[in-house]
Amino acid sequence: MATEKIILGIDPGTTIMGFGLIKVVGKKMEFLQLNELQLKKYDDHYLKLKVIFERTIELIDSYNPDEIAIEAPFFGKNVQSMLKLGRAQGVAMAAGLSREVPITEYAPKKIKMAITGNGNASKEQVAKMLQGMLGLKTLPKNLDSMDGLAAAVCHFYNQGRVQIGKSYSGWSSFVSQNEDRVKK
Repeated sequence: MATEKIILGIDPGTTIMGFGLIKVVGKKMEFLQLNELQLKKYDDHYLKLKVIFERTIELIDSYNPDEIAIEAPFFGKNVQSMLKLGRAQGVAMAAGLSREVPITEYAPKKIKMAITGNGNASKEQVAKMLQGMLGLKTLPKNLDSMDGLAAAVCHFYNQGRVQIGKSYSGWSSFVSQNEDRVKK
């Protein structure tokens, strides 16, 4: 009997949060859903974080994913952007942890490598590969949702392998792997 699981992939952002869902049956994956959360209309950064948390909870409660794959923030030169992106990622992770869904982080280059074989591939190249892999008829206008889908597919390809990214199965797991971040 083939095992079945659902993987939610998230591309966190404070302007657009992209997400994609795949179902895995045995060793085959099938496309379930992709979409994006538009956050441009919210001026308050804290309100954006609240909306990200609520939408992630809504996705978890609607699709009951067995695992979450999330794109880790990339290191840029703008510290304020990095801080905001890290908060968005943290809020999405907190939503998953609050529902006890295991989370794995993947670096953007690792995701691109898993999908295209090239860690420096463009968003468009990743989207085209996913379109062919999953039989999608059209691509969305914004590719952020495809980035979320790419995280889920990357996770599928990395199952059973030693993870380079960090994995968390709950709050205690997160705390034990990040003791340097805990106030004593």
